[in-house]
Amino acid sequence: MSAVLVCGVDEAGRGPLAGSVFAAAVILGDDHGIVGLADSKVLTAPRRAALFDEIQSKSLAWSIASANVAEIDQLNILQATMLAMLRAVQGLPTPASAALIDGNRVPKGLPCPARAIVKGDALEPAISAASILAKVARDNELLALDREFPVYGFAEHKGYPTPAHLAALQAHGPCVVHRRSFAPVRAAAGAGQRSLW
Repeated sequence: MSAVLVCGVDEAGRGPLAGSVFAAAVILGDDHGIVGLADSKVLTAPRRAALFDEIQSKSLAWSIASANVAEIDQLNILQATMLAMLRAVQGLPTPASAALIDGNRVPKGLPCPARAIVKGDALEPAISAASILAKVARDNELLALDREFPVYGFAEHKGYPTPAHLAALQAHGPCVVHRRSFAPVRAAAGAGQRSLW
């Protein structure tokens, strides 16, 4: 009889005004030996980075996926998040026999049975591991976007609607990685600012 391989699934980046939304799926073994798994939001950036590498080396299987800005604007952020989660589960090199999803919704079309767990990133180690992979992957994307579009300060706020980011949007208008379906971006685009990108 084959072992039950349960993957944890979580997302990162629903709230920001720019960049993709990321999701990850992780299957942990019973004896994974990874110490300090927790909701990625309560960990420091250096601790997340260390765990990012450890999760990838010690888990039975892992997958990171995303939905890009065009998909977010076309589908809406909720549906794009569900799509990223679906892609993460589908991308596991070892198929999961069940999935635990952080939150209160289960993506449609998953290849295995699944259930949603509110605050699962603080309750289930596999979901905690997925939250860390998704968060670090997304932060890395925003660091790369900061080098491409330095006027917005993506490295500092990671695309979230901080005062500095909103001020940069007003000053420069949105760029191609801003989510036009989000109200602050629409407002900046309609305020007479034109994007240079």
